[in-house]
This record gives sequence, C-alpha cells and structure tokens, in this order.
Amino acid sequence: MADETSSILADVAAYYGAKLAEHGPTPRGVDWNGEDGQVLRFEQLTKVIEPGDDFSVNDLGCGYGALYDYLDTRFDRFRYIGCDISEDMLRAARQRLGQRKNTRFCLTAEPEIADYGIASGIFNVRQGRSDAAWHSYLEQTLATLNRTSRKGFAFNGLTSYSDRDKMRPDLYYADPGSLFDLCKRQFSRHVALLHDYNLYEFTIIVRRAA
Repeated sequence: MADETSSILADVAAYYGAKLAEHGPTPRGVDWNGEDGQVLRFEQLTKVIEPGDDFSVNDLGCGYGALYDYLDTRFDRFRYIGCDISEDMLRAARQRLGQRKNTRFCLTAEPEIADYGIASGIFNVRQGRSDAAWHSYLEQTLATLNRTSRKGFAFNGLTSYSDRDKMRPDLYYADPGSLFDLCKRQFSRHVALLHDYNLYEFTIIVRRAA
C-alpha cells in the first residue's frame, strides 16, 4: 500500500505541475474553472475556524497558496503552513508569498501539527486509479488530517450526486454521506456536511470536542 500511495502522489504532482506550467499561478493552474468558485470553496472550508482565533493552519495541497490570500483578507492573526507534493507548486507559492512573516512551505504529504487542517480539491483527480485504490488513498489522507489538526479539519470533494452526463472518468465523485459517516465514526462526534452551495461538490467539517 505504501508503494501505491507513493505512486499516486507522484502522479498527482506530475499532473498539477503540468497544469501550473500551462496556466501559471491561477485557479486554472490548480485545475479550477475560475476565481469565483475558488472563493466559494474557501468560504465553506474556513467555517471550521472558530471566530476570534489566533490560529495556525496546514493547507494540505496548497498549490500556489491561494488560500493564504483568502485568509489574509478575513483574519488578523494566523500562521499559514502550505504543504504540497509538487516542487513546482511550492516554488510558485514561495515566489508569491515567501516573504510574508507568517508563512512557511513544506514539500510533504504529512505536515506537522497545527490548529486546523484544510484540504481543497486534493481528492478530485484520480486519473486512471480505481475507485477502491483512490478511496483508500482518501481515507489515509483524512487520517493524516485528523492526526495533524488540534482543533479540526475541513476537506471537499466532487459529489456523487453530480449530473451523470457531466461526470468525467478521470475524476473521483465521492459519496458525501459515506464520508460523513466515516468522519463521525472515526474522528469526532462534531461533523458537518455542507452540500448547499452552488457547485457540484460538498465540504465536510470535523471539529474537536471543546
């Protein structure tokens, strides 16, 4: 399983490196359609952060660091750790944000512990992997998020409720109810499923008990 996970991570890094080379440090460079959808995703994911917090956050699969820009407009005090498996993405992120005093970037899929963990879009592009292999990778990554987040974590995924004629074979459409159940049973009693915003996806928020 470790070999398969390493192979998946290598494929993912190559995929996003190619997208970045084609589109640059933009939403399309991390395979999103545009900035409006990206901001809407960040609105959902950052609901895990308690108001008034002075917090640290791991951005797992940080890309060029777009989440930092969003956080910087809405929170006064935070420490941002951008984690990615693509050296090209991290190079772009450091060029944009490396001089900010509250940022750090790491080439890793296993971050250090922070208050919160956020993963946006990292479970979508399975390429040629089977449902079983990709779901196993997804579960391993959620366990990592849980292990490295003191106060909670949030992630999103493409929804299995998408229109069938628009679903692509290279993308992974997760069952949101199944993942809600997994998080509820394995990680916390305090889990929220957000599936009421205007994208073909969902967000799950997992909070630690107070």
